[in-house]
Amino acid sequence: MVREKLELPLTFPFATEFQVRIDDVNYGGHLGNASVLTVVHEARLRFLSDFGFSEKDVDGVGMIMSDAVLIFKAEAFHWDVLAVEVAVANIGRHGCDFLYRITRTKDAKEIARAKTGLVFFDYERRKVARTPNKFKEIFAYALSPEETDGETTKEA
Repeated sequence: MVREKLELPLTFPFATEFQVRIDDVNYGGHLGNASVLTVVHEARLRFLSDFGFSEKDVDGVGMIMSDAVLIFKAEAFHWDVLAVEVAVANIGRHGCDFLYRITRTKDAKEIARAKTGLVFFDYERRKVARTPNKFKEIFAYALSPEETDGETTKEA
């Protein structure tokens, strides 16, 4: 079996905490995979909110998830408090990746890593949209190579 690998940045610009609820625990007695997606979704909403954005409005356009990767490192249990760190990566013409590291606060044990691919989306027209310039400016450290060559950063 080939295992997915997910490289994370050395630093994350945002962190928030969650306590594992009974609803988050699966029949195996630990944090379930569906709940991990819910946790990173909430963390992403909090992160975007810090910049005055929401998933429905990032400088005039929304966001829609295109893919997700979850990599589990350890179990988390009911009542555990988890720190979720968030960073932006690979900003391109129409989207970007959000990277997450989830650790248990009491022992700093890494529980999971995740990546969600988000595409900018015009919900009114139901079409993919260009990455907003304001988003690129705020997260310039995460621009992909084709977006930093001077020519492709200009919007038509």
